[in-house]
Amino acid sequence: MLSDVGVVASLHRYPVKSMLGEDLAELVLDGHGAVGDRALALVDPTTGRVATAKQPRWWRGLLQCRAVSSEDGVRVRLPDGTQHAADQVDAALSAYLGRTVVMAAQRADGASVERPDPEAVLAEGLDAELDAPILEIAQGTPGGRFVDHSPLHLVTTATLDALGVEALRYRPNVVITTPSGFPPFAENDWLGGSLRIGEVELGVTLPTPRCSVPTLEHGGLGRAPHALRGPADRNRVEVTGFGVLPCAGVYATVRRPGVLRTGDPVSGT
Repeated sequence: MLSDVGVVASLHRYPVKSMLGEDLAELVLDGHGAVGDRALALVDPTTGRVATAKQPRWWRGLLQCRAVSSEDGVRVRLPDGTQHAADQVDAALSAYLGRTVVMAAQRADGASVERPDPEAVLAEGLDAELDAPILEIAQGTPGGRFVDHSPLHLVTTATLDALGVEALRYRPNVVITTPSGFPPFAENDWLGGSLRIGEVELGVTLPTPRCSVPTLEHGGLGRAPHALRGPADRNRVEVTGFGVLPCAGVYATVRRPGVLRTGDPVSGT
C-alpha cells in the first residue's frame, strides 16, 4: 500500500564532485542515477585519490567553485569570477587550491577519498593533521559517476527544518516538502522500501552519513557546526557496512528511470 509522503520541493545536480551545483526544474534519471550528476571529479595525481571537501584541510576551497552544465559541456566558475571549460580548468584550479589536480570524467575502479572523522575536525580545526581513513566511493552505484555511495540522495523538509540546516549544505538531489506534523528523520523508516515520484520508482538503500562538508563555507554561506552536531545528537543510526553514524536523509537506487519534476507527488511503500 502506498502512503503519501509529500511533493518534490527542489531538484539539484552537481556536475563536479564537491563543487556547488545547479538547481533544476527537471532531473533525468537513468539506471545509474541523475544524468550529469557527479559526472566529473578532481583527482590528486600524487595520491590517486578523488579530491573532496570531506578532507577540508586540502579541498574545502572546492565549495567556493560552481559547476554548471551547458550545451558546450560543463563549465566551472572560480571564486574570482573567471569561467573555464571543465576539460581546460586543471591549471587554474591547481593554482587556486595550491595543490595539483586533474579533472577526471570516469571513476576508476576502487576510486577512494580521504575522510577524517568529522567530529574530530570540528574539535581540532580545519587545518589539523588528523588521521584520514580511506573510503572507497560509489560502492552502491554502477557505472562511472563519482557519487559517495548510492546514485541519489534525498532529504525531507521536516528533517532540514528540525536541524535548522539549509538544503544546500547536505547536497541532496531531491528535497521533499512534507506536510505539517511529519516527523524529522522519518527517512530512516524508508530503508529497504520504495519511493514513487511521478513516473520514477526508487529503492531506498542507506541512511546518509554526514561528514565535514555541511559544516563548511558554501559560497556565501558561513560555517555551520550545527549541521553535523544536530544529526550527531539526534540521529545516530546504523549504516550497514559503516557503523553507527550521524545521519540525515537517505540514499536510493533507480528502479524505474524517468524524469523527476518539481511538484511531483511522492509516495512510499
